[in-house]
Amino acid sequence: MHSGQTSLEPSSSGRLLIVDGHAYAYRAFYAIRSLNSPSGTPTNAIYSFIRMLAKIRTRLQPTHSAVIWDGGLAPERMTLLPGYKAQRPEMPPALAGQLDQIVDFLRASSVFSYMKEAAEADDYIAAIARKAETAGMDVVIASSDKDFMQLVSPHVRLLNPNDKTETLWGADDVKRKSGVEPTQIVDWLSLTGDAVDNIPGVPGIGAKTASSLLTRFQSIDELFRRLAEVQSEVLRANLQASIDLVGRNQQLVRLHCQEPCEFSLEDLAVKPADTEALRGLFSKWGFRTLLRELGPARETAADLFGNEMGAR
Repeated sequence: MHSGQTSLEPSSSGRLLIVDGHAYAYRAFYAIRSLNSPSGTPTNAIYSFIRMLAKIRTRLQPTHSAVIWDGGLAPERMTLLPGYKAQRPEMPPALAGQLDQIVDFLRASSVFSYMKEAAEADDYIAAIARKAETAGMDVVIASSDKDFMQLVSPHVRLLNPNDKTETLWGADDVKRKSGVEPTQIVDWLSLTGDAVDNIPGVPGIGAKTASSLLTRFQSIDELFRRLAEVQSEVLRANLQASIDLVGRNQQLVRLHCQEPCEFSLEDLAVKPADTEALRGLFSKWGFRTLLRELGPARETAADLFGNEMGAR
């Protein structure tokens, strides 16, 4: 049994849902392999993204929501490690061609969507989460990125789409996954490295060894201060040789919670969707099921006037 809750009691200050845009777009793209609009352009990622977002919002009933997109790699991380995320393949062209249309859907749905050039989504998600937490809101971050485990607190939880239990991860779940507390995640990742981001770790230190060291010494600072107490001569030598690497990794892994937000929490408040704009998009994309779910089209004054003229 997971100790993490599958639901949150709503805070009196509201609940903010933050979606990792590119992560969910990729997931949506591979969820349905082939789907095209009447004009022949791919729409598989658009349709899956719409369905995924609707499912999350129905479950969590957020008072505020935001989809945050990557605007590039942070220059300061590239300076620290020129090979940072260098191994990642190019985005499939069929997916890249659908991103702007997903943003069109979000705009018509009145869901806040944001991207800043040369800024990573992770940092802005962290900044928004901390801002909302400070304001007394509950926050749910929808992403499978393990970096977000460092943000988990009594008011910040994770919804990992890879977790079939759909648990909202709290501190106990982070510890079950990593072996350490959320406050130790930066140090844990700094020791192990992160193959996904092309960050090398200390030779010979995997997840279990890192969690064992941090359970004993609590932090990297304390570990290096008491390095002589590490019994394994090989491990001690590897750590001694990796002091600079680990220090650099801490700077790479730690999310920038102080990024200046060019918007307020009020901008993220859930608002009614523009159903007619959605109707136009769904028609263009050939989403007949979604069109039916919108209900009958609203008659405009022009429609009524035209009907009266036709009846004469």
